Amino acid sequence: MTGLRYVYAVCRPFGTPLQAELTGVAGDPPRLLTHHGLVAVVSHVPERDFAEEPLRSRLEDLDWLTATARAHQGVIDALTVVTTPLPLRLATVFRDDSGVRTMLQAREADFRRTLDRLEGRVEWGVKLYADEPSADTGAPAAKPASGRDYLRQRRSSVRAHEDLWQRAEEFATRLHETLSAVAEDTRLHPPQNATLSGAAGRNVLNAAYLVPRSRSEEFVELVDRTKDETTDFRVELTGPWAAYSFAGEKP
Repeated sequence: MTGLRYVYAVCRPFGTPLQAELTGVAGDPPRLLTHHGLVAVVSHVPERDFAEEPLRSRLEDLDWLTATARAHQGVIDALTVVTTPLPLRLATVFRDDSGVRTMLQAREADFRRTLDRLEGRVEWGVKLYADEPSADTGAPAAKPASGRDYLRQRRSSVRAHEDLWQRAEEFATRLHETLSAVAEDTRLHPPQNATLSGAAGRNVLNAAYLVPRSRSEEFVELVDRTKDETTDFRVELTGPWAAYSFAGEKP
């Protein structure tokens, strides 16, 4: 099959085969391209979508972008089961195998250092959400009798919000400190925008943790125990992922 070379990740050689039915971006199965003891995981993609000019337009197409990102992530997930991949950015494309090898050679020292640091480790994501305090008590809200009553109700509402966010921040700080004791490295990402993420509540903590595979079960149990400590806040755990947040590459 002709076409451009789409690169998913760089890793060291591994003996376990990938899933037989695994397909990548544009439906092409990934293959391994070895150079100087490093492996680039690549597949063929059509120029009509992935050459420089059409790719700019394609990246504006949300449906196409979602499908491409899902296929990209599927290959990374499959690699994470059998080895420690260093994921590359979405839509990393080269003209041919020679271009991929040139990239591997140019970044060889950096790739080796990063792979050494990530070997045997995975990324876990933890988010903490706090729901807005509800003013619904089950009875119709009393209409303020005066401006003074309105201000009193308003101050009470503000205090309820401030108390909730303070408790949420304190809980998030304790949670992060507890999980950081098991992790080898951490990243605190900006809180997610509720409108964009679709998640209910306010995102107070959005963190990534680099955890040795050998301690992943301990890490998950720690998160589960923390969930049981509160009914006021929602803790979400995702992973294990390839170490995107620690790879030096933007997802």
